[in-house]
Amino acid sequence: MTILGAQLVFSLIVFSLLQKLAKHFSFGRWLLCGKLFRFLHPTDAQIREVAGLASSTAPNKAKNRKFDNRKDKAGAGNAEGFSVPRSIPLELDTAPVELIDLLQLKFYDEYQWLMDFSVSAVVVYILTEIYFTLGQRSEMNISILWCLLAVGFCLRLLVAQTAMYFKSDEGGEKILCVTFGFFFLVVAMGVLVIDSGTLELGLQEGYSNFSESATQFLKEQGLESHGPVSFLTFKIILTFLCSFIGALLTFPGLRYAKLHLDTLKYYKEQRVMQALLQLNFVMPIIILLMWFKPIGRDVICAKHWKVTYQLMNEPMFEIWRISLIVIFIVLRLCLLTPHLQSHLNVAYIRLENLKKETGRVNSRDLQKMVARVFYYLCVVALQYITPLVLLLFLTFLQKTLGDFSWSAMFGESVEDYVTSLSVGKANIAPTNATTPINEPDSVTEAVAQFSWAMTNLRLVFSPQWYRGLLAFVVWWVGASWFTCTAFGIYYYSKISS
Repeated sequence: MTILGAQLVFSLIVFSLLQKLAKHFSFGRWLLCGKLFRFLHPTDAQIREVAGLASSTAPNKAKNRKFDNRKDKAGAGNAEGFSVPRSIPLELDTAPVELIDLLQLKFYDEYQWLMDFSVSAVVVYILTEIYFTLGQRSEMNISILWCLLAVGFCLRLLVAQTAMYFKSDEGGEKILCVTFGFFFLVVAMGVLVIDSGTLELGLQEGYSNFSESATQFLKEQGLESHGPVSFLTFKIILTFLCSFIGALLTFPGLRYAKLHLDTLKYYKEQRVMQALLQLNFVMPIIILLMWFKPIGRDVICAKHWKVTYQLMNEPMFEIWRISLIVIFIVLRLCLLTPHLQSHLNVAYIRLENLKKETGRVNSRDLQKMVARVFYYLCVVALQYITPLVLLLFLTFLQKTLGDFSWSAMFGESVEDYVTSLSVGKANIAPTNATTPINEPDSVTEAVAQFSWAMTNLRLVFSPQWYRGLLAFVVWWVGASWFTCTAFGIYYYSKISS
């Protein structure tokens, strides 16, 4: 408690609430239940009635009775089904999505856990930010651990969903994922050779700072070393990591493209909703362009000789660039329900398209066509949400480890006031604290060694290093996700149609 202080209290309280309240209230469950309606797959009786099969077999009651007995012996009816015309005038019933319906869905437990843990991590992050704003703190920021756990959960889910496509019998998904992986490998090579005067990610400056600090630290420990690996080797490792991330974001990007086009059709009469959907799609490219120096910093901060009016100073520009990502994530999360409803409407669209075809279809295939849409609801929800959560907590890590300040977004006067408030709180705090007499020396030495180790680690892994590394990771996640989405928009609007 003396090392982490109130942060440990925040974490324990939130973790306890996460464990106790999960059975009674779940944010992920609240997003799905009561806000969506699904199309029920037609029963055998409904299909027979619409197809006119029931009336034709009604006179032969003995035969029907024998048929029913055979159905009962088979369990749930004839597994092979029966053939009906594709153009039958079948209408689907609707029902609201309830909890009992979600429990049987694929990836529902993973979806609920990700959403509930993400909300808890955001609460801990906000409380910790307030705690650090009100005073100068020397202890470790425990919200970093929550953010790292959330990032780990997101990567695990992305890997699990990608592996699901590799386990399928169809080979198209495997080829597509591998193709995008090699594509992003080439793109990452091109991005990493762009001059920092054009794309200001700060990766080279951050790595130079890390290399110098690590070399100095090793010399102080009496170890002869030339420092970490060269910057070229580091970029090669980073290139393969970028390829892996791009491959993981392939299917989430394609899925969002399909949802976006379907949602635009569903809300074509509502101008406000159309504007929000278009803003939701365009906002990532606006954010990505903010890292291009001639478009972002040179214009907004008046760094170009042709620009005479400064809209923001540099600290304000840095934090607003981060804040735009958070605003985008909130906007996309608010539009989750319309996008998921557009996915559920696919069952109705498929049936209407089937009616336009000639020939016959098996009743089991017809039922599976409708039921499969709802069965993959949580898969679609995770493909929509997981990149958002990943991007959100990477942004939080960039802000915290990069030593940015939220108060800078309101101008220098507010930032100076918050800084003076923090310094004032630090001056009020007692400075003559001594070690308790009854405290064992071993405990005192352990705390001292831990503090010394943390201080040295902070010198090696400086804010400048985190700014460069995390800025690149955040930018790359957004860029690869948007690239897959743009490809999906082109495919579903041009090639698929």
